[in-house]
Amino acid sequence: MSWSLGSDNHSGIHPSILEAIHSANIEHAHSYGMDEISEATKAEWKRVLGRDAEVFYVFNGTAANVLSLQAFLRPFEAAVASEVAHLHLDECGAPEKHLGSKLYTLPSADGKIRPEQMRDLLARGGDQHFASPKIVSLTLPTELGVCYSLDELKTWRQFADQHRLFIHWDGARLANFASHHGCTFAQMIEVGRPDVISFGGTKNGLLGGEAIIIFDKERAKDLKYIRKQGLQLSSKTRFLATQFNAYLKNDLWKSIADHVTSEASHLQNELKAFPEIRVAFAVESNALFVELPKKWVDPLKKQFFFYIWDADKSMARWMISWDWTRSHTERLLNLLSEVKKQWPV
Repeated sequence: MSWSLGSDNHSGIHPSILEAIHSANIEHAHSYGMDEISEATKAEWKRVLGRDAEVFYVFNGTAANVLSLQAFLRPFEAAVASEVAHLHLDECGAPEKHLGSKLYTLPSADGKIRPEQMRDLLARGGDQHFASPKIVSLTLPTELGVCYSLDELKTWRQFADQHRLFIHWDGARLANFASHHGCTFAQMIEVGRPDVISFGGTKNGLLGGEAIIIFDKERAKDLKYIRKQGLQLSSKTRFLATQFNAYLKNDLWKSIADHVTSEASHLQNELKAFPEIRVAFAVESNALFVELPKKWVDPLKKQFFFYIWDADKSMARWMISWDWTRSHTERLLNLLSEVKKQWPV
């Protein structure tokens, strides 16, 4: 694989984060989050997210999503998400298996769901034959790279308060959402007031590790037990904490997010030179969904690997990683020109 547009999971580790891991790899330290680095990182989280944020590290995004919901759901209650949500399509049934709860999905053209779509689900509230919705999961940005507006997040919070629902943010790429809106994490949280967030690390330059951010102190007390039973408690926690410390400190998160969103936007503009290619959704994060001539797919993938999102439409998903440069864009554009000559449409 010479270079990949397949996933921002395919990239390596950001040098600043790798350096932080190396710096933490000295002498001995207490385990399970009782070390100096973990304590220092707690303060960094509160600086960036607000004083009410309680943080729990886990190993992967599936655990972050499932355990976030588990803190708020009972088995006879339900979660609601978009029909294209990672929670629904890409967790191998983990939410249903581990929570024992129902997962309802709502149709969506761009990955976003809207409060008015909840009408029928809420109509049967209190019916003992029906799993009543209790938490709504919003993906920021959506799986299609589109961002909710801040007003939409505020509307969801107001709706949730009215109907006694909780709000979960699936934020595997949350920094890119903040970059798109030109705001801080704290500003987003102040507007949308989520109850719990799955905060991504691996897709944003970390070696590995995700975080659950919870704003309910009572449920935070339970979450440490939920995490342990969920097989996600790290012994050498300092190596997870130090990555996030480096990511948050000096706004490295913003530097990475601004870079990937800018490069994605630049690539979108350059693709206008190829009328054979259609960008299917608004480019508001680090994802481009492009409809390509089918005969172009294989020769392009030989140099820039990617996945086909929709085979019928020959729609590819191109993901820009933290280490993508303008020279990579030029190489891709040159390859597109060569492919166009060899396989004219």
